[in-house]
Amino acid sequence: MKKISVLFLTTALVMGLLAGCGGKTETAKPETTTESTTTDKTTAEQGTYADGTYYAEQPEFKDGWKYAVTLKVEGGKITSADWNGINEAGGPDKKTLSKEGKYGMKDKGKAQGEWHEEAEKAEQFLIEKQDPKAITTNAEGKTDAISGVTITVSPFAELAEKALAAGVVEPGPYKDGAYHAEEANFDDGGYKYTVDLTVLNGNIVAANWDAQAKDGGDTKKKLSKDGKYGMKEKGNAAGEWHEEALKAEQFLIEKQDPAAFAPNAEGKSDAVSGVTITVSPFVDLVTKALEGAKK
Repeated sequence: MKKISVLFLTTALVMGLLAGCGGKTETAKPETTTESTTTDKTTAEQGTYADGTYYAEQPEFKDGWKYAVTLKVEGGKITSADWNGINEAGGPDKKTLSKEGKYGMKDKGKAQGEWHEEAEKAEQFLIEKQDPKAITTNAEGKTDAISGVTITVSPFAELAEKALAAGVVEPGPYKDGAYHAEEANFDDGGYKYTVDLTVLNGNIVAANWDAQAKDGGDTKKKLSKDGKYGMKEKGNAAGEWHEEALKAEQFLIEKQDPAAFAPNAEGKSDAVSGVTITVSPFVDLVTKALEGAKK
């Protein structure tokens, strides 16, 4: 009986030890740790941004200009950056003017390089660092982080950050560039209308509707701003000519399609609030200018 008890206890002890060893083996899962590390590494290599196009521009013009930034992301990383300036008069953007020698940063601003040259260095820095916050600036908006850049870069950093925060956007239907159209002849009043457009990221971002004087004098918009045209006084209009023209320009930028004006037989439009002047010349010229902008 004593031998049987000892044998029973020994058997129970062995079985307990085997069960304990089995439990320890089951809880060890080194494969899970390895898989997690691999996933984290892959995510870091791919980047943190969704693929697509990003765009932001300043809300208002200052000294005739406002800045815009277009970014492209592929594989989660910024692969292209375009920092540019939009003129309130439409036409060529700041980078184009600079490349053509018509902006004069070195002559007028005593900069190390022309505007487009320094802007390109800022763009490359962003592509390298992948973070707008890496462009640290002082109280004047300048930076010591980018070699050879003396221009104010704070607008670039701010707009790049704003664009990335806003998310992916769909580019517009037009080709980027400057577009101009004008009437063939002067009217009985001695004017002929002109239109200048600027397109960035496929969208109309600036529009200028004006009229040249046959005698080479001030344009209709200049006369109106100086109080020498008298639309309200002479024509019983809701606003002066330049004020109503501005509303028409803003409507075009909002709608991105001259057909949205839908002028009536008299060339006027009920689609634009506060505009009583004849808009058909503007619509016709915008349509003509955009013929070369179709993708």
